[in-house]
Amino acid sequence: MISKAEILILMPEIFILTLACLILIVDTFSQDPLRRVTYYLSQLTLVLTAVLVIGFSPEQTVYAFGNSFISDGMSVVLKTGVFVISFFAFLYSHEYLKEHGWLKGEYFVLGLFAILGMMILISAYSLLTVYLGLELLSLSLYAMIAMHRESTTASEAAMKFFVLGAIASGMLLYGMSMIYGVTGSLELGTIATNIESNGDNPLLVFGLVFIMVGIAFKLGAVPFHMWIPDVYQGSPTCVTLFIASAPKLAAFAMAMRLLVDGLQPLLNDWQGMLIILSILSMATGNIIAISQTNIKRMLAYSTIAHVGFLLLGLLSGTPSGYAGSMFYIITYALMSMGAFGMIILLGRKGFEADELAHFKGLSERSPWFAFIMLILMFSMAGVPPFLGFWGKWFVLKEVVDAGFVWLAATAVFFSIIGAYYYIRVIKFMYFDKADSMTAIKASKQMRFALSVNGLALLILGLMPGALLAICVSVLSIAA
Repeated sequence: MISKAEILILMPEIFILTLACLILIVDTFSQDPLRRVTYYLSQLTLVLTAVLVIGFSPEQTVYAFGNSFISDGMSVVLKTGVFVISFFAFLYSHEYLKEHGWLKGEYFVLGLFAILGMMILISAYSLLTVYLGLELLSLSLYAMIAMHRESTTASEAAMKFFVLGAIASGMLLYGMSMIYGVTGSLELGTIATNIESNGDNPLLVFGLVFIMVGIAFKLGAVPFHMWIPDVYQGSPTCVTLFIASAPKLAAFAMAMRLLVDGLQPLLNDWQGMLIILSILSMATGNIIAISQTNIKRMLAYSTIAHVGFLLLGLLSGTPSGYAGSMFYIITYALMSMGAFGMIILLGRKGFEADELAHFKGLSERSPWFAFIMLILMFSMAGVPPFLGFWGKWFVLKEVVDAGFVWLAATAVFFSIIGAYYYIRVIKFMYFDKADSMTAIKASKQMRFALSVNGLALLILGLMPGALLAICVSVLSIAA
């Protein structure tokens, strides 16, 4: 029997599902070519759902629906982060779709369903719920990538993402079946308890390997990164922006739920796997990014390198390490969203500003947005006092405290290599002559949002304590 309390816990998910279906119907009968109604309703849905998440957040951890759904501090913070990032992503996307003449209401409806999948994934507390949220998110993203059917590159990117995603999902499901076969439960808490009493069963490690494949694919860690460069480059920039930001928070939550909540007794096993994935990701991402001339592809390899840093906090195996990773993934989502937002800002109908050469002389065309891009690049490179520096600092500190000094030194080494391709963008903006002095065409809303996005990295970088304190508090309670 479902209680009233359980319905209230699930109210944000019920609300966004209802509104997404309603917006789909409204969009079907809308005669507005600019899809203003669909866009504004979608943004209003995000705001109201965020209010519900915060309003119905419990003072302590609450389980619902047979312990398959959890509401705790981590879920509230990550869901709120998803809403804030998605709000800006929708704003940037509306500008892009309108400028390029591809504006369709389906983009925002699919985005809302993807956000619903993220919410379920963040609050999942059973293997079945994790898989349900992951598939809802993935299927929505496949459709968003392929939505611009006239583009062969977008169709190719969607097909590659779909095929590789299906393989990774199958491996994840197979790993889950192994864990279920040994522990006899789908609920993560019970799985952790049963593993402690059956820790010598080799099938547990066998299942863990396949689960790790699914997590690594979703995060984009090497060697399961093959889809990221092609999907980032081939997708419309607005879709790339969405994929590169909010879903990363859900992927982090998925790793936390499966590895920490469910498979914590196997820490020694998955810690070693994460070390290998982390080193390979940092090395591959930073080295290959140097040779890229397409900025979307460069940012794709940058993502792979950042995932390597994210895994450092997870492998520390401590609540403060998990908090460092949570801080890092929120920071990365803000940086990535701003970087792709700059590509949208400089583009126009029939022209994608996705080559590094397109940023030449930006300081002459627009000193202010050249400064915003400088903040974004320095933050991604980990230069103080920007927010990206503190993300790397907190993660490295936890790795050192966990006794992996050599791993922290390796991370610093690859981070120094990675600084080159970020600084190269700044060199293009400030020291090269512009190929064209075409004026930047963008709405006041777009300019304001991108300015806020960039300045937030500077302001939060000057005062990182508040965000870190939130991450530490929610994960300490969860632990």
